[in-house]
Amino acid sequence: MSYQAEYSKSINSPEEFWGEKAQDLAWFKQPEKILSKDENGIDRWFADGELNTSYLALDYHVENGRADNTAIIYDSPVTGQKRKISFRELRDDVAKFAGVLKSQGVEKGDRVVVYMPMIPEALVAMLAVARLGAIHSVVFGGFAPQELAVRIDDAEPKVMVTASCGIEISKVIEYKPMLDQAIEKSAHKPSACIVLQRPEAQASLIEGRDLDWNEAVAAAEPADCVPVKGTDPLYILYTSGTTGKPKGVVRDNGGHAVAMKYSMKSVYNVEAGDVFWAASDVGWVVGHSYIVYGPLLAGCTTIVYEGKPVRTPDAGAFWRVCEEYKAKVLFSAPTAFRAIKKEDPEG
Repeated sequence: MSYQAEYSKSINSPEEFWGEKAQDLAWFKQPEKILSKDENGIDRWFADGELNTSYLALDYHVENGRADNTAIIYDSPVTGQKRKISFRELRDDVAKFAGVLKSQGVEKGDRVVVYMPMIPEALVAMLAVARLGAIHSVVFGGFAPQELAVRIDDAEPKVMVTASCGIEISKVIEYKPMLDQAIEKSAHKPSACIVLQRPEAQASLIEGRDLDWNEAVAAAEPADCVPVKGTDPLYILYTSGTTGKPKGVVRDNGGHAVAMKYSMKSVYNVEAGDVFWAASDVGWVVGHSYIVYGPLLAGCTTIVYEGKPVRTPDAGAFWRVCEEYKAKVLFSAPTAFRAIKKEDPEG
C-alpha cells in the first residue's frame, strides 16, 4: 500500500486500521474493543485484549521456529567482549530473572527501577519485569544520585536492578555507591536491590537488602508470562527534568506492541532475521522502542553496543559494527554523526 493510502486510512478509519495491525500479534485474548474511552474520557486502545509483551518478543519466536536465531548481538569495545544470544537463550535468561524478581515479591502492577549500562542484562531485566506484568522504569546508567532519588520517590519501586559499574570510554563509573546515596536520599525505600557484579568493579552489598545477580539467578525457578490487559502499563520513563520536576511518561502494553511491530516493516522495512542497530541507550525512549521492543517483536537481531561513535577506539567504530554484523538499518542521533565527522571529516 502506498504511504498516502496507508496514512489516509489511519486518519479516516483509525479503528479499522489499527484493528488490522493488531492482528499481527499473538494476543492471549484478541481485542474486540479497538478504541474506547476510560472513565476520564481519555482514548484507550485495545482495552479488552490480553497479551504479554515479553511473550511476544521471546516465547512466540521460540515456539515458531526461530529459537536458534540470534536475538542479541552484544558488542563492547570498552571491555573487548562480543557475544551472540539466541531467542531461546534470551527467553531462558529472562524467565529465570523473572523468577528472581518474583521471589522478591514482584507481581503484576509493581514497579521495578533498572539502573544499568548498555549490556544484555539490561534487556533481560526489562523483559523479565514485563514477563511478570510488572512495570519497569529504566534510569540512564550513571545518572546522579539526586536524579535517581527523584525517580525512586515517584515510581516507588519494590525492587531496584543495577550493575556494579558502567564504562565511559576508558573510565570505570561505579554505580552502586550512587544507588546507595539515591536510596538514602529518597523517602521511598525499595525492599531489595539486585546487583550484577562486573569484573571492572566489585560492588559492596548491604546484608539483607542486596542480592548478587548470579547467585540469585542460580537459585531461581523460571517464571511464566503473566497476561495483562492492553491498557495495563508496560513502562514508566521520565523526562530529563530540565523544565522542572521530571514527568513520568507511561506506555500501555497493547498500543505500544502494535505500533512497535507495525513500524518495523512500514518505517524500517525489516523482516524477521534482519539485523537492526539502534545506536542509542536503553535509558532513553529510543532504546526502549528500537533496541529492545521493536526489533524483538519483529523477530530481528538487535545490536547492543557498549561504546561511543568515537574513541572506542576511533571514528570508524560505527562502520566496523555495521560491516561486521551486516546491519540492515542503523538508527542513531545527528550528534553521533557530527562527532564522527569532526574526528574524520573525510569519512
